[in-house]
Amino acid sequence: MTQYSRMSWQGNRLWTSRGRRLASEGVERALEHTLGEAKKIIPLDEGTLERSGRVDVEGLNGAISFDTVYAVVQHERLDFKHLPGRTAKYLEIPMNSERDVMLRLMAVGLRRWLRG
Repeated sequence: MTQYSRMSWQGNRLWTSRGRRLASEGVERALEHTLGEAKKIIPLDEGTLERSGRVDVEGLNGAISFDTVYAVVQHERLDFKHLPGRTAKYLEIPMNSERDVMLRLMAVGLRRWLRG
């Protein structure tokens, strides 16, 4: 059995202010979700690293950041010992494992609007 999907390009609608706003909100939703997942596995001692996590979105560009002097070291050093359930690569892991969820979250508002 062949599986296919149908698509109708409505790109001109996306360039309106509402389309850009909905797309930006979708990016923010997706990154907030991923930040939440990262906080579940981030190395934990006093919670400073976890509390420093934030999402910044400007238009269709967004970023997740952790603002401590040791955030990169904790992320990259695989030889550090962590509490059970906590790990290095605390941002990379959810960025990969939550990819499909992120894409769905980004599409929610736009899909409703484009169908309407």
